Amino acid sequence: MTTASTVKTEYEAIIGLETHCQLSTNTKIFSNSSTAFGSDPNTNIDPVCMGLPGVLPVLNQKVLEYAVKAGLALNCQIAKYSKFDRKQYFYPDLPKNYQISQYDLPIAEHGWLEIELVDAEGNPIRKRIGITRLHMEEDAGKLVHAGSDRLSGSSYSLVDYNRAGIPLVEIVSEPDLRSGLEAAEYAEELRRIVRYLGVSDGNMEQGSLRCDVNISVRPVGRKEFGTKVEIKNMNSFSAIQRAIDYEIERQIAAIEAGDRIIQETRLWQEGAQCTSSMRVKEGSSDYRYFPEPDLAPIEVSNAQLEQWRSELPELPAQKRHHYESELGLSAYDARVLTEDRSIAEYFETAIASGANPKAAANWITQDIAAHLNKQKLTITQIGLTPTNLADIITRIETGKISNAQAKQKLPDLLSGISPEKAFAGQELITDPSVLEPIIDEVIAANSKELEKYRNGNTNLKGFFVGQVLKKTDKRADPKLTNELVEKKLNA
Repeated sequence: MTTASTVKTEYEAIIGLETHCQLSTNTKIFSNSSTAFGSDPNTNIDPVCMGLPGVLPVLNQKVLEYAVKAGLALNCQIAKYSKFDRKQYFYPDLPKNYQISQYDLPIAEHGWLEIELVDAEGNPIRKRIGITRLHMEEDAGKLVHAGSDRLSGSSYSLVDYNRAGIPLVEIVSEPDLRSGLEAAEYAEELRRIVRYLGVSDGNMEQGSLRCDVNISVRPVGRKEFGTKVEIKNMNSFSAIQRAIDYEIERQIAAIEAGDRIIQETRLWQEGAQCTSSMRVKEGSSDYRYFPEPDLAPIEVSNAQLEQWRSELPELPAQKRHHYESELGLSAYDARVLTEDRSIAEYFETAIASGANPKAAANWITQDIAAHLNKQKLTITQIGLTPTNLADIITRIETGKISNAQAKQKLPDLLSGISPEKAFAGQELITDPSVLEPIIDEVIAANSKELEKYRNGNTNLKGFFVGQVLKKTDKRADPKLTNELVEKKLNA
């Protein structure tokens, strides 16, 4: 959960995001070429995505399913009737010289998602961000500029058509965001949702999730929007936040200096930590949309819609509310556990197997998470099953083993060794008649420490307890050992 921030109190930022999300289908939106990332240039291509004469597109049914599920998860109204359109623009990486997209009849409209922040006092803030529309479209290819030229910086360009025809959904937010922090949180929540659904991997470093930001500022109280500036292709959540915060300050400074804000497209310069002008865009582009004649309109039946709705998982925001209100977890623990669907499912299986929710949360978010980070693993790749984690927690709570024993054996448990085998012969010693002779032996062997303790250095009690634990290979019940050691030291 992140902390809310504000701009100058006399100004207000108006921010909206356009997010392109690549769908995790095996083949492209209108053809059967692979969507695999990292293939050699121009190997995942076919006549359809190359725009060769006489070929016809066919809609990938999985693309429609994933788009509808994303729309449902974003609380959108799903169109019973929608269509594809041709969006005309001319660029070397778009072989047909038009993009097949959706214009006036998108597959989903009028939705929302909830973001979570905290204020300066640590109080939670939940805010709904409107979703204007979600529509399907194909991606373009990729240009690689190379060589060197004194004026332009490159002397030639190479084109890779592997991405041409990759299926996308474009998700357009309402201008409800007011800071870089809110925008970054919105983008993160959007990625959580599509990952939970399994419709996209959301990997920004591979271009699976790309955000364009529209931002303007206006004096507080004014209804009219200021002049909009677009920042293209944000490739990380932190970059989204920093670029917006910079642009807000830049626009406010320009307004206060009497300068005119122009409608333009800007780029975020990571090295310089600033935005720079890419191109002036004084008016809206005329893409000359018209209905795609080679694709039939889309009709989603009630039966199909309800089938896809029934397949939706519980989403991150629902899980966070459930974990906090019903399981008593902190907002932080709920946030960490729901960041990834596999972690949430691991946690839920553990508590369904009898684990105390708070104890399970602590093990997963601390010790297990540290191991995952160090080894660069996911929670599905470890040998410790959620059922065995519940077994370990139960053993600790019933006094059969100590927390220290469990942590000591954790590497073995994570490799897949069962609790029965890991803790065989390791049950805690809880019988005072067994512990007292060991404690007497430790005290007798450390007469100097005993004298110091009785002269006022009571911190040495921990030394004696540690020696007892060492002698019993940490099998001595820690609570009982503390009580008996203190009693004997003070005798």
